[in-house]
Amino acid sequence: AGTLGILIPPSIMMVVYGGLTGMKETSVGNLFAGAILPGLVLSGLYFLYIYVRCSINPKLGPPISREEASRWTPLQKVGLTLKSLIPPMALILAVMGTILAGVATPSEAAALGAFGALILAIFNRKFSMQVLIESSRATLSTTAMVMMLFIGGKFFSTVFLSMGGGDVVADVLVGSGMNRWLVLIIMMGIVFLMGMFIDWAAILLVTVPIFMPIAMELEFDPLWFSILLCVNLQTSFLTPPFGYALFYFKGVAPPEFTMGHIYRGIIPFVILQLIGLIILAVFPGLITWLPDLFFGR
Repeated sequence: AGTLGILIPPSIMMVVYGGLTGMKETSVGNLFAGAILPGLVLSGLYFLYIYVRCSINPKLGPPISREEASRWTPLQKVGLTLKSLIPPMALILAVMGTILAGVATPSEAAALGAFGALILAIFNRKFSMQVLIESSRATLSTTAMVMMLFIGGKFFSTVFLSMGGGDVVADVLVGSGMNRWLVLIIMMGIVFLMGMFIDWAAILLVTVPIFMPIAMELEFDPLWFSILLCVNLQTSFLTPPFGYALFYFKGVAPPEFTMGHIYRGIIPFVILQLIGLIILAVFPGLITWLPDLFFGR
C-alpha cells in the first residue's frame, strides 16, 4: 500500500507527467483529480485481499492483545486516532481542495502546503532551525531533480521526434492496422516490462513523448491514457528484480526473510495491480468523472 503514495495526490509523478506533456487535458490539476478514484480502487483491492487472507488464516494478521487494548478507554482511542489523523488530513485537503476548487494553481497550493506544514511543526513543538535547513535542502534537491527531468525530457523528445523516431514507432503500431486496444495492451506491456528494470522517471521521459501522440491518434482520452500509464508505473515499485519497495522492505524485515520470500509475497499484489489496471481501462469513468466534475473538461 505504501507504493500508492506515488499515485495518490499530491504526487510527484503527476507533477512530472503534467510538465512533460504540457497539455491542458493532462494538467497537474486534472491528473490529481483523475488519480483519486484509481487510488481508492487499488486500496480497496488491497483491503479485500488482506481481509480474505486473514479470514482464512488469522495468524497472518493477529489482533492486538487484550492487555494492550485495555490500556486505553474507547474515548481515549478515538482521541488518539483523531489527533493522529486530523492534522495530516487537513494539510492534504488544504492542498488538494484549493486545486480541485480552482482557487489555487498547483504552485500556489504547494506554497499553502508548505506553510501548513510549518504551522503543524510549530504546533507539535518540532520546529527548529535545523529542521528548517534540512527541509529546505531536501526541497531544493527534489526541485532540482524535477527540473532536470523536464530539461532531459525536452532534449530527448526534441531530438527523437525531429529525427522521425516518433513516426517510425507510430507506423509500426498504428500503421500495421492492429486493433487500437491491442496497441494499448502493447504500450502498457512495454511500460510494465521497463518498470522491472528502470526508474519511473526515466520511463516517463522515454515513453510519454512517443506513446502520447499514438494514444491521441487512436482517439483515446489523453487523461484516461495518462492515468493508466501512471498506474502501470506505480506497479514498477513492486515488480522484481528492481522494485524499490522490495528493497525498502528487505531493509526493515527480520533477517530470516530473504529476497526470495519477498519476491514470492509480492506476486498477489502485482496481480491486484494488473486487475486494477484492467478495471480502470474497462470503466474509464473512474478516471474521468472527477476531472469532469471539478474542471468541466
